[in-house]
Amino acid sequence: MPVIQAQGLTKAYRTYKKLPGFSGALKGLFRREHETVVAANDVTFSINEGELVGFLGPNGAGKTTTLKMLAGLLYPSSGAARVLGYVPWERKDGYRRQFALLLGQKNQLWWDLPARESLELNSKIYGIPPAEFERTVSEMTALLDVKEKLNVMVRELSLGERMKMELIAALLHQPKVLFLDEPTIGLDVVSQKTVRDFLRHYNAQRKTTILLTSHYMADIQELCRRVIIIDRGTIFFDGRLDEVLDRFADFKIVTIQCAEASPAATANLIRYGEVVEQTTASIKLKVKRDRVIPVCKALLDELPVTDIDIQEVPIEDIIRRIFAR
Repeated sequence: MPVIQAQGLTKAYRTYKKLPGFSGALKGLFRREHETVVAANDVTFSINEGELVGFLGPNGAGKTTTLKMLAGLLYPSSGAARVLGYVPWERKDGYRRQFALLLGQKNQLWWDLPARESLELNSKIYGIPPAEFERTVSEMTALLDVKEKLNVMVRELSLGERMKMELIAALLHQPKVLFLDEPTIGLDVVSQKTVRDFLRHYNAQRKTTILLTSHYMADIQELCRRVIIIDRGTIFFDGRLDEVLDRFADFKIVTIQCAEASPAATANLIRYGEVVEQTTASIKLKVKRDRVIPVCKALLDELPVTDIDIQEVPIEDIIRRIFAR
């Protein structure tokens, strides 16, 4: 049985349209114009226990709205959902003790207290025994390399250190379901990798079901086998990450290194594919998948090739093209 089930989740907001200027404000006193904005539209998917699923979409696509409905923070306009057998927006105590929601742009730790005191407060709220609390905090701070920062005021921590402490706070009660909304936003490359390694280890050890949104494709590529892509509130892809390549990228990048070739020899390269980049020593072509092998053979025959490289299109480029479309 799936741990997370969403069936036709829809969330619509009625917003007031104010006309510009003072006259617009006066008109709004007597006659207001409204419009309905659909943040999530018929969102349907299911996630099994232990899955780590990437939830992708451009800004305003409906990712955070969906997560908030699954966490019980928002009541849907229509549709149904169950997480761990509970209806999220009923906010039953049994459910709230088994999930965690981490918003990368929201703080849950007390700003003017050391991180340890906020963690201790959370442990009292969730009824965690002191010995278990110490063991959990020691293990997580070691994995995230912030053990020496436990007694530092939260406001004095760097962004990366603060985000790691937020992650520890979210996982302190060992939830069965974890919703992560941009957990690595604004972090440097080293901190991003540390958080990714921690999440991979935690998911493998605890079998926690994780739904992750991120604009950093390195997060998705390293952590998620399955992705759900949403745009304008509607899901249009749900499947394995490598299927995105097969479905939305019908070409590969062929790069050849060669001794300086004659202009006549390189002038006809367009018949093999789109010339992405060309210098005196290298040529990069975008070639249809089904033509890669014959094109490579032709290039080896026609040009003084010293090296050849074939690569998939970077996943971030594919996702960017999907959103732009």
